[in-house]
Amino acid sequence: MEAVSVAGIARRGNELFIARRVIGGSLGGKWEFPGGKVEAGEGAEEALVREFQEEFSLPVHAGEELARAEFIHRGVKRALRAYLVCFVSSGPAEAVLSCHEEWKWAPVEEIEKLDFAPSDLKLLPALKAYLKANPHVHSLETST
Repeated sequence: MEAVSVAGIARRGNELFIARRVIGGSLGGKWEFPGGKVEAGEGAEEALVREFQEEFSLPVHAGEELARAEFIHRGVKRALRAYLVCFVSSGPAEAVLSCHEEWKWAPVEEIEKLDFAPSDLKLLPALKAYLKANPHVHSLETST
């Protein structure tokens, strides 16, 4: 079975939702697109919903796949799949951080200058293309 990780790409106009991990561990202090490992018996979309609930106490809907990349983590080759997500209700304003110090909305140009997780940086070319092809999306928040 392929080892798969997922990243949630929430969009607000030209900005993407990112979060900085708490200090400690291999990715401590780095910015990332939130997500994590897909567990046995779980689909990619299910994993994203679970990860956002665990990491931010936020309900999300997972949508279309936007990008794919591969990376090595602890000697294991992993597939990284990025999916569009939308927040239910008011979104990150209600976030309760458990694995992150902070979150923010940032344009790709700023993301490229941040201390960002190397695996997530591999997603940027496809995300730039998506943003260019879909310039009029302004909010991915829904009400319940």
